[in-house]
Amino acid sequence: MKIIVTGGAGFIGSAVIRHIINHTNNEVLNVDKLTYAGNLQSLESIADSERYQFSQTDICDRIALDQLFESFQPDAVMHLAAESHVDRSITGSAAFIETNIIGTYQLLEATRHYWNGLNQNRKQAFRFHHISTDEVYGDLEGTDDLFLETTPYAPSSPYSASKASSDHLVRAWHRTYGLPTMITNCSNNYGPYHFPEKLIPLVILNALEGKALPIYGKGDQIRDWLYVEDHARALYKVVTEGIVGETYNIGGHNEKQNIEVVKMICKILDELKPQSNGQAYDSLITFVQDRPGHDLRYAIDATKIGHELGWKPEETFDTGIRKTVEWYLNNLEWCRRVQDGSYQRERLGVNAQ
Repeated sequence: MKIIVTGGAGFIGSAVIRHIINHTNNEVLNVDKLTYAGNLQSLESIADSERYQFSQTDICDRIALDQLFESFQPDAVMHLAAESHVDRSITGSAAFIETNIIGTYQLLEATRHYWNGLNQNRKQAFRFHHISTDEVYGDLEGTDDLFLETTPYAPSSPYSASKASSDHLVRAWHRTYGLPTMITNCSNNYGPYHFPEKLIPLVILNALEGKALPIYGKGDQIRDWLYVEDHARALYKVVTEGIVGETYNIGGHNEKQNIEVVKMICKILDELKPQSNGQAYDSLITFVQDRPGHDLRYAIDATKIGHELGWKPEETFDTGIRKTVEWYLNNLEWCRRVQDGSYQRERLGVNAQ
């Protein structure tokens, strides 16, 4: 099987590619624009595989996409290319509209053009898998409510609105043109190779440097945490075994308040790499003004993918967060290399006009 993975140099995309190359016999073409969050160093372990190739291509470039489809002849597309940081979307929404909406449209059209030219057997076997987020559902009201695949969309940020739009496009291309699509919506991912603007790597790296650990509001926002390698396994299951036209929610069954997450990281660091001044890392916690439109609680009901495709997460949050902290401690050079100067762990999304 030959799979195009868009956004394959990103956090989740690189985990998907590592999984496919290491655990299957499939071929992968990684299509990535290499923006600030895309980094080929995340793929060094599989870069020499003869089943892996890379093209630095913008998914908004229809001509380039047509050429890639023609030369690679894929059996499936896994679409992960996206601008994904909520705070960035608040101060710079244009890139989110361009990549997440226009880019998805261009990719759908390039895929449809290619798919229409396939013979009947290949046409029937082909899959377009769109990877999305639970943020499209908005905020959960009650403490026991869970996002279902049927939960109405109510996005709160420019980021989640752009992802909701792309989800609607994918469903429309299935309904209107018969393109064999499926969609997954995932909860918050964490794990190795995560760009250090997101909560967990930001806290780890700031703590190691003795810097403040900024917590939005009271830190009572609840997220369902999904270890990225568990997510990669789920995504591969969906693209190979999922039913066309269906949506699958993917969650880690690990609901935690942000403040809990930060304190767990501090405790592990206290054990593995104590501060030289003898102080506990949680003394660095600083509460800062909450961001605009910050949803309080996300939590996913992943019953459907468990029942229908037999997937469940292997990592608990306790095992996954320890693995993650250990990985960052062992890969500080990777962190230094990905931070090329354009992002220095300053707070984003506070100067929206």
